[in-house]
Amino acid sequence: MSLSITHEAADWYKKEFDIDDQSYLRFFVRYGFGGQIPGFSLGVGYDVPDNMFASSNVNGIMFFIENKDAWYFDGKDLTIQLDDTTREPKFIYS
Repeated sequence: MSLSITHEAADWYKKEFDIDDQSYLRFFVRYGFGGQIPGFSLGVGYDVPDNMFASSNVNGIMFFIENKDAWYFDGKDLTIQLDDTTREPKFIYS
């Protein structure tokens, strides 16, 4: 499984979370809608890596997913890019 974030999406997170370089943002599984598995979605928040499953360092931010959330991806890669219409992150599972 790979985690890819475009520079535009990373800049969006930087602005929205008001963070500087050398920050950590974790994607985690939560109850919700619009995700890859019905009833679940991805949340994002500040955290320090403990047992990383996948990571990507973009624009000075370490984006990562912990091993305990690996089940959600079912062997698929995750690409996060900025949606041209909504100007918000778009999650693409492939």
